[in-house]
Amino acid sequence: MDMDALKRQAAARALEEVRDGMKLGLGTGSTAKHFVELLGEKVAAGLKVVGVPTSEATRADAIRCGVPLTTLEEIDHLDLTVDGADEIDPDLNLIKGGGGALLREKIVAAASDRMIVIADDSKWVETLGRFPLPVEVIPFGLAATQAAMARAFAAVGASGQMVVRKGKDGHVFVTDGGHWIVDAHLGRINDAPRLAGLLNPIPGVVEHGLFIGLGSRAVLAGGQGIRVVEKR
Repeated sequence: MDMDALKRQAAARALEEVRDGMKLGLGTGSTAKHFVELLGEKVAAGLKVVGVPTSEATRADAIRCGVPLTTLEEIDHLDLTVDGADEIDPDLNLIKGGGGALLREKIVAAASDRMIVIADDSKWVETLGRFPLPVEVIPFGLAATQAAMARAFAAVGASGQMVVRKGKDGHVFVTDGGHWIVDAHLGRINDAPRLAGLLNPIPGVVEHGLFIGLGSRAVLAGGQGIRVVEKR
């Protein structure tokens, strides 16, 4: 089965958790896009929900699919967020941000009672870090911010190249919030919760892609079918 079909299977399984009247966080990325499309089919059939998109791309997809939208200014609490991830570990800690939407994704996830992570099973890892860690930063003072980031990495025994993300056009990638992203190629993060705590207070760091304690369930699709992992 191809990867896209696996992602759609995971999205379909997560959709089974959606109930009439729910306020939903709508994730960003290729797997989350499947969820939005399938949700749109349910809405067309009569399901009553409202969604908060985590990116302008997801907003456009939701409008195209007929999913009613709101904002966290209009409602401050969500029942459920469904989103993808770049890596998932056995504690359901995540690396997110490969699509560049990590700031809005984390705001939405934190405002939700539950977060279901949907992915193909290649995203499951024993230890986070193989996927480069995205860190959303203010462009001003970038060298100083990166130096502070390097000290945080060293404190947990990690190091690696830091690269300012470029877009497909070759120019610096700019997030929906107007920031840049530094991708840290660490290889292995032995203590992700501690690293998250060290990155949080760095001036110049807007947000990072370590999602600690936010995932409540992972739905993983693979060649052997669907595997559901609950937060332990």
